[in-house]
Amino acid sequence: MTDAQLADLRKNYAQRTLSEADVQANAVQQFRHWLDEALAAQVDEPTAMVLATVSPEGQPSARVVLLKGLHEDLGFVFYTNYDSRKGQELGAGARAALTFFWPALERQVRVEGRVEKAPEDVSTAYFQSRPLGSQVGAWASPQSQVVSSRAELEAREREVADRFAGTSPLPRPPHWGGFVLTPERVEFWQGRPSRLHDRILYERAGEGWKISRLAP
Repeated sequence: MTDAQLADLRKNYAQRTLSEADVQANAVQQFRHWLDEALAAQVDEPTAMVLATVSPEGQPSARVVLLKGLHEDLGFVFYTNYDSRKGQELGAGARAALTFFWPALERQVRVEGRVEKAPEDVSTAYFQSRPLGSQVGAWASPQSQVVSSRAELEAREREVADRFAGTSPLPRPPHWGGFVLTPERVEFWQGRPSRLHDRILYERAGEGWKISRLAP
């Protein structure tokens, strides 16, 4: 594909509109409403989100993870190896951003806020609800670390499976658990014709939310 062909790739968005009168007063409730619509539409990977973090040196990095909880009192919940790159950056930086993109609905949601570890009982309950193979994998994988080969990973998996043979569910590894992002800024983006997209922004204002419209 040439640069000219790449530059010509575009889609005109025209499915829906988004106005201040359409949205709820609470950003988390509004997100839940959109997520429910994504689930009802059976879009691919509706809970997939890009998680962006920053290293102590200021180097940003991003990856796709899955939303595993949404709580009015907690926030957006996801899980990882605490020793992984994202785990270390979240532990050091305490701030992160999330982006959801549902192209079938011509929508995206951008979330920014503070991050802290999930309560241990929440992490343990979720870990032990996962398929047994995923529990074994969490013990076996030194996430984000260099390994010599695929064979090394599979050998570690067999070792963990042998160690916990007959145990179900497995205990949660001390290096694995949840993070909670408490949103401070949430933007709802609805594609519109001629790139005049609707952008509704929520910002924390005391116990409530301030709602504004952003230019596209």
